[in-house]
Amino acid sequence: MLYKKGKKDDKHFKSVLLAHLILVLHVFLIVFMVLLVIFFRGIINYMIWIFLAGSAVIIASGYRFYKRMKEEGKTLREMLNSPYYGERSFEVSFLGGLASFKVGNPNNANLLENNGPNPVRQLEDPDTVQIRELNQLARLFENNMITLDEFNQFKKKIIKS
Repeated sequence: MLYKKGKKDDKHFKSVLLAHLILVLHVFLIVFMVLLVIFFRGIINYMIWIFLAGSAVIIASGYRFYKRMKEEGKTLREMLNSPYYGERSFEVSFLGGLASFKVGNPNNANLLENNGPNPVRQLEDPDTVQIRELNQLARLFENNMITLDEFNQFKKKIIKS
């Protein structure tokens, strides 16, 4: 009997705790709304200063790029055609992708392409590789490019590995 009473008190405690949690969440919601109103009121009052500061940052970064371009003695076209960019396109985005533009080849959608000397290779199933090698070996034998002895020798090596 005591065990059931303890379980009933536990349910009562959980429901009171849930009610307090809901009350606390409402208080946080009201505080959040007040801060939101204060924040947006501040943004509206200082909108021109925010715009001017953002413009100054953009102009300063453009000047820094221009200065670097002149130090290297290159034009904008040469900078964008450098081996670093390859024939890849890249995307510049602001505001989490709300405002974005692409620079480079618009037809090249694969930005993660590996054009280096060591391309990335996928792992293959050993049985598939073995079957493919045996097919190539059979084609070589059919075209009389290897002899029967060479065919048997290479076949043993392929099967052994």
